[in-house]
Amino acid sequence: MALWSWNVDSDQLIMDELGYGLWGVPVTTAVCFEDLSAHIHPADRDRVRAAFAATRGIIGAYEIDFRVMVEDDVRWISARGQGDDQGMIGRIMVGVFLDVTGRKQAEEANELLAGEMSHRVKNLLTIASALTAITSRSTETTTEMARELTERLTSLGRAHDLVRPIPGGDGKAALLGDLISVLLAPYDDLGAFSGRIRVSVPRMGVGEAAATTLALVIHELATNSLKYGALSVEAGTLDVSCTAQDQDVVMIWTERGGPPVTAPEGAGGFGSKLVTRGMSAQLGGSIVYDWPTHGVIATLRMLKDRLGT
Repeated sequence: MALWSWNVDSDQLIMDELGYGLWGVPVTTAVCFEDLSAHIHPADRDRVRAAFAATRGIIGAYEIDFRVMVEDDVRWISARGQGDDQGMIGRIMVGVFLDVTGRKQAEEANELLAGEMSHRVKNLLTIASALTAITSRSTETTTEMARELTERLTSLGRAHDLVRPIPGGDGKAALLGDLISVLLAPYDDLGAFSGRIRVSVPRMGVGEAAATTLALVIHELATNSLKYGALSVEAGTLDVSCTAQDQDVVMIWTERGGPPVTAPEGAGGFGSKLVTRGMSAQLGGSIVYDWPTHGVIATLRMLKDRLGT
């Protein structure tokens, strides 16, 4: 809290040492309002000038919040006092400047968080609606539809549990290794399956949109492995590794020890189309399968900049 006094005739202000420091001006005996107004944020300057000139006509207490710029630093100040010449002695008005930067930053953060949550909820509702429609077309019974839709939505939910800012993560929403581990955890905790899934990826961030796409892709791959591949037998294992190249991120999905597999015929079902579409449209990449007799190897290639969005 800084103290100030204003001579309404000479337009001179005197502040204590804290006041001069708050405004970033040299300590002098007096400054005028125009000296201080040069430090007011351009977007607030006209509003503050009008409000400051009107303070003498305000009946009772007044409060004006505005931003000031001190070099590259932006601070919030709350100017408070009594209007209508109340308490004026010898043509001098008095008041205080409060540094409310912390409170304003907290309010802005809360508004940003509320907007982000609203945006995410709308996105999830849109995705849920689309998944419901396309799942209904790819299943034959209501029981099968309910099961597949629940699995896909649960996978999305696990991914979005990780979608939050990482300290020092440059705006990324989740860590790739954490995202994959959480998505595959349900398949690794099924009794004898425990410990048979290994994830080895470098530390890198994943954005919200990419996390949603990867959740669907990994869910489809893991479900197929559980039905037909390495995770369908006790001896099977799954390794997921990842390398970062110049412009690309390459993920290798390797299944071993499963039943003999052969390349599927035809275009594949909804899950295969979902994986292919997600990799190309959302991540700017591709997925290629190899079919050795011991299990499938899937190579997922993604653009590095898309992975961070």
